[in-house]
Amino acid sequence: MSADPLVTLTDVRKSFGAFVALSDITLTVARGERVVICGPSGSGKSTLIRCINGLEPYQEGRITVGGRLLGLEDDLVRREVGMVFQSFNLFPHLTILGNCMLAPEWVQGKSRAEAEATARRYLDRVGILDQAGKYPAQLSGGQQQRVAIARALCMAPRLMLFDEPTSALDPEMVKEVLDVMTDLAREGMTMICVTHEMGFAQAVADRVVFMDRGRIVEEAPPAAFFSAPQSPRAQEFLAQLLH
Repeated sequence: MSADPLVTLTDVRKSFGAFVALSDITLTVARGERVVICGPSGSGKSTLIRCINGLEPYQEGRITVGGRLLGLEDDLVRREVGMVFQSFNLFPHLTILGNCMLAPEWVQGKSRAEAEATARRYLDRVGILDQAGKYPAQLSGGQQQRVAIARALCMAPRLMLFDEPTSALDPEMVKEVLDVMTDLAREGMTMICVTHEMGFAQAVADRVVFMDRGRIVEEAPPAAFFSAPQSPRAQEFLAQLLH
């Protein structure tokens, strides 16, 4: 992990009408760092990472990714950020291979042959190359989520964002997705992951960020956060989640 920041948020505020979703968010993520964001439903976790990818506009503050200011260079930022959603968001009319080839061809301008080679490499990387000719509806939820990860990796992102990537999966499918994410973390990918999978956070994260009511309440390494959370709200959250 490098001390050089890849993502910087400074005093970020995001509202939906009168509802304040994010308030005074300041956070720095170093290159190669793995950050897990957790907290109760409605705490602003998903909104936060959607703002980092430019999917949600924010009203106040600054967000930079790789030194580029979000709001001015959104297209360049999105090319360097991969995002995996809880609902897969695969194109049902395209094969698995076609889903992964689309962005390299149309966004990066690669030839069809180059895009196919890239897609096959990353489908093999997530252990699903043998399903390349099938359509999303023919795959299990866990397989579709691994395709979604491969599709994001095809853009060679500097940062991967995960928005509760296992929450829509049956329990027996969760491990296959977490295994792929764990491998990415071990290879040094910078990752920000919203998840309730606390075992994954303990095993993989460099830092846990706990949010409540649109604010960052606590930040700590996993060992410290899980053994001795400092804030009463984090203590309450972990007591409900782990027992």
